[in-house]
Amino acid sequence: MIRRGASSLSDIELLAVIIGRGFPGKDVLQVASEIESRFKDNLDKIGYEELVEIDGIGETKACQILASFELARRYFGKKDVKITFPSDVLPFVRDISDKRQEHFVCLALNGANEVIGNRVVTVGLLNSNQVHPREVFSDAIVDRAAAIILVHNHPSGDTEPSQEDIAITKRLVEAGELLGIKVHDHVIVSKNGYTSMKERGVI
Repeated sequence: MIRRGASSLSDIELLAVIIGRGFPGKDVLQVASEIESRFKDNLDKIGYEELVEIDGIGETKACQILASFELARRYFGKKDVKITFPSDVLPFVRDISDKRQEHFVCLALNGANEVIGNRVVTVGLLNSNQVHPREVFSDAIVDRAAAIILVHNHPSGDTEPSQEDIAITKRLVEAGELLGIKVHDHVIVSKNGYTSMKERGVI
């Protein structure tokens, strides 16, 4: 990494740098390769229990990997990017547009509509029981956000809002009004494009 720079390394090589070393019979690149091959589609959502099941990954290395991913998530996009149009959201959620499972993301904004937080709230089939206002707004409150933008993906490729999507949106808008945190938009993304609930008149 010192010789070539971090940006030139593959995902496996970056994982190897984080892990540090392997163990007798398996070098660090082999350990990193096993992690990458087993969790390729959801590498950024891997959990502690899944990591420690892999030979060569103990408690300390699992925690180092998870801490690295969490730090990257917290700082991704923190460049005072102002959200003016729904399309401005897309660079922050490009990684979920082609996921096979639905990911529900909350972008926290300051008073100038600049992104100050970007977190996955839930993964899986979305319904009103899963997407609870408590989970959606908890980090936004900690961030002292003035507003949030909700984003989730449709693995089918069709970004047309479902009745459940609309119901969830209206419920969260009402919760935001009580908390003093405005829901600016709810954007549905896929590999084929996006749909803004605000532009549709839902919000």
